[in-house]
Amino acid sequence: MANITRVDLANVLRNRFGLTSADSYKMIDIIFDEIGQSLIHGENVKIAGFGTFKILSKAARIGRNPKTGVPAVISARRVATFHPSTTFRKAVAGK
Repeated sequence: MANITRVDLANVLRNRFGLTSADSYKMIDIIFDEIGQSLIHGENVKIAGFGTFKILSKAARIGRNPKTGVPAVISARRVATFHPSTTFRKAVAGK
């Protein structure tokens, strides 16, 4: 399994566009900050050909401790989700 790090992304920007390392890191930080801030403010983030990031609000519910089976309250929370686009799903499936 390969992980893509900020360093990897910065290297791609540097190699493809001739940017300095500092400028590459700044661009990556700006992009991720914009995505994060949009999600924090409850906005969906759609990247055409890739997918959509959304924030879902989940209600509180009763769950169980998997070790003991004792019921436990799972608090209400907001979670980030990702839904891949049809184009991306087809590419992953090799179609």
